[in-house]
Amino acid sequence: MNVLDASVMIAQLDEHDMHHAAAVDLLEEVDGPLGASPFTIAESLVGPARKGAVEQIRQGIADLGVEPIELLADAPVRLAVLRAETGLRLPDCCVLLAAQQVGGSVLSFDDRLSRVAQGLGL
Repeated sequence: MNVLDASVMIAQLDEHDMHHAAAVDLLEEVDGPLGASPFTIAESLVGPARKGAVEQIRQGIADLGVEPIELLADAPVRLAVLRAETGLRLPDCCVLLAAQQVGGSVLSFDDRLSRVAQGLGL
């Protein structure tokens, strides 16, 4: 499974985003299902919530075929360890944990998150 960071979902669904063309190309090239943690999906909806467009973007995420990856009961401990070991922000750790849970790969435009994910074999 390809686990999306909010940067990819936001760019894919916002034609004015500087990464829009790259997101379109990236998602056309990947094989396999797409997924994201509920926290990552929520992060993608913050900007649209400010503009009153949550439902439109939520539907766009669903139309992309993004499957929510529910984090398991041990998520608080695993997220704390990821944050302590990587120094990444908690939203980025949610992406990593979701990818670890499903044995997936991380798709992101965040260079630091991508480097850490690669170092973890994701």
